Amino acid sequence: MSQVATAVYAAGAVCWRVIDGRIHVLVVHRTVHGDVTIPKGKVDPGETLPQTAVREIAEETGLAVALGVPVGVSRYPLPSGREKIVHYWAAEVTEKAVLASTFRPNAEIAALEWVTIKRARGYLTYGPDREILDNFAALVDQGVTETFALIVLRHGKAQNRSNWKGTDSTRPLVERGVQQAAALVGTVLAWGPRKIVSSPAVRCVTTVAPLSAATGMKVKRDEGISQDAWEAGNDEVRRVIGKRVRVGKTAVICGHGPVMPEMMREIALATGTPLGSYVTDAASLEVGAFSVVHLSSTNPSSGIIAIETHAPAA
Repeated sequence: MSQVATAVYAAGAVCWRVIDGRIHVLVVHRTVHGDVTIPKGKVDPGETLPQTAVREIAEETGLAVALGVPVGVSRYPLPSGREKIVHYWAAEVTEKAVLASTFRPNAEIAALEWVTIKRARGYLTYGPDREILDNFAALVDQGVTETFALIVLRHGKAQNRSNWKGTDSTRPLVERGVQQAAALVGTVLAWGPRKIVSSPAVRCVTTVAPLSAATGMKVKRDEGISQDAWEAGNDEVRRVIGKRVRVGKTAVICGHGPVMPEMMREIALATGTPLGSYVTDAASLEVGAFSVVHLSSTNPSSGIIAIETHAPAA
């Protein structure tokens, strides 16, 4: 059996906030190990990595966070000989979250400490943690720590067009598509979406219906990203994407496979990002898959900061 097959997966985040005008990051002092690390933990059965990161931070620190930009992956051997692979994101911690924290010293975590990036480098026990911190520090130096995400989602598996006697926009999800729609909720919630926008097509609206139910957010149906409008040659995608970039809040945008390249292209154009294969790749989504496009909230000229693509949930 390969090492990858026996790897232990975990996830965490560089939690940060501004204190007295300077960015501070959160380090945890672990009770049993007597070390200082970035909050993280192992994936539970059935979890995705983003879900794990948010859950582990809540369990270790009592802080509720939404994920920001990915800041790297660390790999190192365990005493058992297995490889541990840890995925990290940045995560801004609001004052509301700090005040609501339920943390108490326990058998796992002895203390939490907010420190400057420079001090954290000296505190952290392990080299891989310092490398992740350096990746975050590079974002700070670029002035792109405050971010939001556009989550570009392709609808779940739908009834085949050739077998459907109604109009294309009324094609429903098949059972697999319904399962994909339900399964993606926990992962998408990790980025804390504030808006759900969807093509009016039944297969798109049904895909985001579980997310709408989980968040209480109504689905904004916009004909501008429908496949019908795209096939008719209407240039409405720019309007839809442009508004989401201007608003600057994390949003889910659910649409159709043929429209995905245009949606990604408009995100790049709206942020002054040079077009490249990474934009094209992010648009090549399977049904039920999505790409998370990270943009700066404070520095629009910085363009697309990062893109992460997630496979269908089921």
